[in-house]
Amino acid sequence: MRKAGVLSILLVVVLLAVIVEAQQAKKIPRIGFLTAQSASSVALRAEAFRHGLQELGYVEAKNIVIEWRYAEGKLNRQSELAAELVRLKVDVIVSAGPTVTRAAKRSNFCGSHCHVF
Repeated sequence: MRKAGVLSILLVVVLLAVIVEAQQAKKIPRIGFLTAQSASSVALRAEAFRHGLQELGYVEAKNIVIEWRYAEGKLNRQSELAAELVRLKVDVIVSAGPTVTRAAKRSNFCGSHCHVF
């Protein structure tokens, strides 16, 4: 659990940097959320993610967009979903787990500026 807490803090720092940069450009930040699981199995985690953003003043569908993608346990869909998020031009991809993190890295989203925690 401690590792998850550290990862969460690092994620928030990265998100803040992206969000601040996006706000300076007067555009609504877009976050891609990618998980290998189903929506129901990560519902608590997704709600905590929304709550953390709200504490920072960001409300989904008001001043931030979150593109939720769930592979539903189908590992072969992860790369397809990551590529879809890239086509949507999200500002950051939040991945929930090592296999979807690798799929996001392979999606060419990262280029030379990718940081994986």
